[in-house]
Amino acid sequence: MRSADRLAVLFLAPLFAFAAAFFVLPLAELVLVAGSGPNGAFEYLAILANPRHVQTLVATLALSAGVSVATLALGTVVALFLARTRFAGRALLVSALTLPLAFPGVVVGFMIILLAGRQGLLGAFTQSLGMDRLVFAYSMAGLFAGYLYFSLPRVLVTLMAAAEKLDPALEEAARSLGASRLAVLRDVTLPGLSPALIASGAIAFATAMGAFGTAFTLATRIDVLAMTIYTEFTLNANFATASALSLALGLITWGVLALTRNMAGTGVAAAG
Repeated sequence: MRSADRLAVLFLAPLFAFAAAFFVLPLAELVLVAGSGPNGAFEYLAILANPRHVQTLVATLALSAGVSVATLALGTVVALFLARTRFAGRALLVSALTLPLAFPGVVVGFMIILLAGRQGLLGAFTQSLGMDRLVFAYSMAGLFAGYLYFSLPRVLVTLMAAAEKLDPALEEAARSLGASRLAVLRDVTLPGLSPALIASGAIAFATAMGAFGTAFTLATRIDVLAMTIYTEFTLNANFATASALSLALGLITWGVLALTRNMAGTGVAAAG
């Protein structure tokens, strides 16, 4: 073995050891625990036969997909505006929009409670207008708002970087040929942003699928997969079901990330 190869092995050995200790071994243990329950290896079929688990899985997928679509729609508009417009206070606005990056999920959930909880600002405002108090913090709508707030800056950072790299000459050429603004957006801008849109959508989806802190804070009437895993593990001591649900969540998220990585042609990483 050449000295360069020996040096590479020397540096890579700690990486392999770390991956084995903190990824491979826990994952293997999850597989073993999932098959150690009364249903054995059929535990995965058992969770699919449980109506509550199926309903929770469908609700989590729908919530994550909805958050991804809404985040991409808002993020694209804001990113294009900020990438192409220079004005006083722009840097301050970008800083404010990316501020949620500094907040953990529990803080985001608490902010949603302050906004739309039983004593929240929106409720006080609607009551002052003679209407019923508007309270949605402890429902899927509140969780949707929290995940949207949590995911938007992550998507925005990626889309702004991609928008700044777009060649404005392509849009000018399309306009000179008579294309409308909508046609330019549809045929030139969005295709140019498509790798970043796919990657950002995957980040938003994976974050919403696995996020726990916000759901835990707002979990009065919320039943999503992360909360179900927590309940099975801590309250019911049902380790086999919790492990099987964890693996199902991980496989779904991994599958979406792998698919979008191939579609985007670039690496996609989840933030959580």
